[in-house]
Order: sequence, then C-alpha cells, then structure tokens
Amino acid sequence: MDRKDAYQDKLQAQLDEWKAQIAKLRAKAEQAQADARLKYMQEVDELREHQKKAETRMEELQRAQGEAWKDMKSGVEAAWDEMGEAMKRARKRFS
Repeated sequence: MDRKDAYQDKLQAQLDEWKAQIAKLRAKAEQAQADARLKYMQEVDELREHQKKAETRMEELQRAQGEAWKDMKSGVEAAWDEMGEAMKRARKRFS
C-alpha cells in the first residue's frame, strides 16, 4: 500500500465515523421538543454541509494522479479540521 492509499484509508475511516455521529445527532434531534428540534436540525444540516465538503475533497484526492495528491493535502486537511471543529461544537450543543 502506498502513502496515498494509506492516507485515503485514514480519511475514509474518519468520514465513516463522522457519518455515524451525524446519524446519532439527527436521531437525538428528532426526539427533542419542537422548539429544540428546529435548532438541532439546523445543526445537523450544517454538519452535513461540512461532511459534503470533506467528501468532495476526498473525491478530488482520489482522482489526483501521481504525486499531485500531495499538493492537495493542505486543502483536504483544512476541510477535515473544519468538520472536526463543527462536530465538537455540535456534540457540545447536543449534550
């Protein structure tokens, strides 16, 4: 396995974990009282937007040829950082 494959596997594992966490937060939002439900669902929608951005970066990385993927790492990592921070904020708000 080359470095690109290992890097992609690491990113995919994190995406899968976030997807599971978002599903749990969505379930919690659906069980909330009506006034809180709207707030929680907005938070879930924001997380999904961050998730889509991270997935798009992952797809771009997968399409990169040769060593070009290394040039894309900073953009991918920025998307991952944004998603990670959004997840932290959401977990804090949902607790």
